[in-house]
Amino acid sequence: MDTPLPESAIHPLIHHHTGPITTIRRTTHGNTSDLTAVIDCANGPFFVKAVRDRPGGRRDSLLRERQVAPTLLDLSPPLLWDVEGDGWLVLGYEAVEARHADLTPGSPDLPLVVDTVARIGRVPLPAYAHSWTETRWDRFTPDAALLRGDALLHTDINPHNLLVAGPRVWAVDWAWPTRGAAFIDPALLVVQLIAAGHTPASAEGWASRIPTWRTADRHAVTVFAAATLRMHEAFAARKPDEEWLKAMVEACRSWTAYGEATA
Repeated sequence: MDTPLPESAIHPLIHHHTGPITTIRRTTHGNTSDLTAVIDCANGPFFVKAVRDRPGGRRDSLLRERQVAPTLLDLSPPLLWDVEGDGWLVLGYEAVEARHADLTPGSPDLPLVVDTVARIGRVPLPAYAHSWTETRWDRFTPDAALLRGDALLHTDINPHNLLVAGPRVWAVDWAWPTRGAAFIDPALLVVQLIAAGHTPASAEGWASRIPTWRTADRHAVTVFAAATLRMHEAFAARKPDEEWLKAMVEACRSWTAYGEATA
């Protein structure tokens, strides 16, 4: 038996919220979901994320994203509705007209992006997130204890998840928010800035505008940089044709070399 496409499967579930649907436009990113799309409809448009309602990573990720959404009202487009049934979990967000952030040197987006990462760092950790300990870097460092903390983290800071809409930037795709050291999100921005053409010194200069970076333990940052390099090297070894992973490896190598030279 053929498995129906997500668009067909979720249509009856979401019709109450959308009204008649005109088009469903899949996005080019969103690998953690079975469907990410902008739905043009009578009551919308809406940005929709949908996963099959099966135990495991994708469903757990979307459940966590649904739970954290009310905490992010000034950072991310609001979650307007959600539906769970008939084997699917669907989140419907306000659709925003925006573009991906430009992180290249000289971009006018840079101050906005830095301010957004700083605002993420000011969100208090919700009580329900205390069990969301960040562990993804643990197998890449013997010093994982240095990455623990009580900050609510986005953990996937990259241009595709930073949407520029006029004078503001939305931080989207909170697919796996966690609890950890407050410098981790700014550190992830550093890697992205280097990949976009900044020198490590320039990238850290932008990060220095973020309070949680300025107060970070430099040894912990060094440990994180080395662990991130090992992580991306492992991912790139498994997927040698993925150019973005190669770019991440090179950015991390440049950053760790800079850290060793300036230590």
